[in-house]
This record gives sequence, C-alpha cells and structure tokens, in this order.
Amino acid sequence: MIRRETSTHWVFVTHPDHARLAGQFGDAWGNENFARPEPYTGLKYAVYHHDDGWLARDAAPSLTPAGLPEAFTSSLVGAYSAFEEIDLPAYLGVRAKATSTVAEVDPYAGILVSMHTYNLLSEQADLNSIRPEHRAAHAAFLLEQKEFQSTTAARLGASSHALQVGYEFLQCCDNLSLIVCSGYDQARDLRHTHSDRRGVRHAIHCEPAGSGCYTLSPWPLSGVKLVLDLPYRMVAKTEAKNLESLRHAFSVAPVLVDKVTLLPAAGVV
Repeated sequence: MIRRETSTHWVFVTHPDHARLAGQFGDAWGNENFARPEPYTGLKYAVYHHDDGWLARDAAPSLTPAGLPEAFTSSLVGAYSAFEEIDLPAYLGVRAKATSTVAEVDPYAGILVSMHTYNLLSEQADLNSIRPEHRAAHAAFLLEQKEFQSTTAARLGASSHALQVGYEFLQCCDNLSLIVCSGYDQARDLRHTHSDRRGVRHAIHCEPAGSGCYTLSPWPLSGVKLVLDLPYRMVAKTEAKNLESLRHAFSVAPVLVDKVTLLPAAGVV
C-alpha cells in the first residue's frame, strides 16, 4: 500500500494501481529526442506487473507497531529506511512472490523485477534498520535473487546491457509513479540517467507544480502533455484505530479517481 494523509483521512493507493500508473508512464515514453528501450514487450510486462506480489497483502491492510497503516510514504521516496516498522519476513515473501509471479508469465520480465527488488533491499536500504533476528533471512533472500537472475539470464541468452537498460527504465517509471502516488512535494531527479537518441545520458528532473501536476525536464514523453487516472481509497483516521476496523473501512471504501498531469518544464520542448 502507498499512503498519504489529510488532517482527517488516510489516502491509500494499492501497489498494483501504482504499478499500472508506472506502466502507463512507460507506454508514453518516446519522442524525437528519446526512444523507448528495447525489447519493450518484456520490459512493459515488468513495469506493469512488478508489484503483483502485493495483491493479497494490499487487500488486507496491516498496522505498524506504532499503530499506523503499514505502507510506503513520501518519506521513503529514494530510500528504504524503516525496516524496523514492518514485518520483514512477510515483506520478503511479498517481494519473492513479485518476482516469481512475473517470471511465470515472462522470465525476461522476471529478471528485471528481481533486479529492481535486489536494489531496493540492498543499495536503497538502510541495513542498520533491519532487526538482528532478520538479517540472515535478508542476506539469504538477496543471494536467491542473484542466483535467479544469473541462471535465468544464461538460459534466455539475455544481454546484460539490455537487462541493465530495462532495469533502469523500470526503476525510473516506478520512481515517477511513487512520487505521484505518495504526494511527494519536492523536486528531484528520477532514478538513473537515460540515453537520448544520440546516446547522451540525461537526468530526468521532476518537479511538483500543484494540483496533481508535475513537470519533467528534459521531456521524454510523446505529445505535449500526459493526463492519467489515479485510483485511490480514503479511510477516516478514526476508523483506523485497530486492525479489524481499518480492514473493514478499507474494504467498503469506494474507489475514487484523481487526475495526474505531466508537462514539460517551462522552456522545455
């Protein structure tokens, strides 16, 4: 789950809905200056489905030891730093399922999801926040993911360069969607740099512009503007005081829709 808040409500976006938005960003990528990475078919499946492992868990929200709905928030954009607040063994199970579920349909896409997962739990993670009793399971999980990547890539004859480009593209689309879904309100560069058609690499700068609008510079998308739907649910904070109440309130909450708009930054063509 991805969580925002108002003074009275929790605002929830499910991980699969976030991934769907990331996939739509990927589909819109490409113009006279930027090309979509290839092979796009497997990459597209990876972006759209990289969080399918969350389907069951997001259907039944949990509470942290502090009594907050367990979820990704804007404070975690760019860094996973709160492992002490989550059930790490369950989280590793979700991440393992995210890889295996995708790999069953498209092994190439499964490699990309595994690379993404490995990075989240290594480079982006604050390992000091992992409880001592969970560190062996965390280390074993990372070894399993690396083994899956190497054996599957060898079986498919997949290019390491194409996999790296695809992984970076997945993380870029994921990062942009997390910024939007969590209501991140600061300017930042999206993850990794990305090549234009001349082979020059660029940082894609994202900046909030108010009312669900964000600007990108340089502009890597088709058209002059992109407008997409963002589904979400709202639960009153008074109904999230205990697990049973939270889960019931979430299950009966209607699905609402916000508009998300991406535009070129001023002066960017």
